Amino acid sequence: MSIWKEQSAPKRESIPMSPTPAPKAEASPRADVSATQDLPRRATEREGKESLIAADLTIEGKIEGSGHVRIAGRFKGDINVQGHLTIEMGAKVTGAVRANAVIIAGELEGNIDAAARVELLETGVLNGDLKAASLTVAAGSRMRGQVEFGWDEKSVQKPGLRMEIGSAS
Repeated sequence: MSIWKEQSAPKRESIPMSPTPAPKAEASPRADVSATQDLPRRATEREGKESLIAADLTIEGKIEGSGHVRIAGRFKGDINVQGHLTIEMGAKVTGAVRANAVIIAGELEGNIDAAARVELLETGVLNGDLKAASLTVAAGSRMRGQVEFGWDEKSVQKPGLRMEIGSAS
């Protein structure tokens, strides 16, 4: 399975440097994509471990833990992590989400509750309610549901901004 190939690939730091250049491997269509996605992953690797649900996988269940999760495939179930959740472009998640930070470039059908930071990127789609301390919305993204942001546990008594997004039909 491709997920195992990606996880067992040797780290670049462990390859000894030699004076002669290594022969170039045959280019694959995925090589260009992975090179552009390596930068955000390197930062995440320094912070902690990241689990990946690859683009060709569909999983149903529940995710709980303290690491980071990156979803490129399809996942149906609730997600509760003490880290970052990234939903990549083309991915779909169906279920409730609770994470420190949520980045949506794909599609999420479910509610996000008590996230410190949510980023809805230009290809992102959120169909559900959102409650977060900070929200960033890119032009071109889509959302349908109720939004509460700018609140924290200490100032629950203060009225916050509450928005209804979507069309009434």
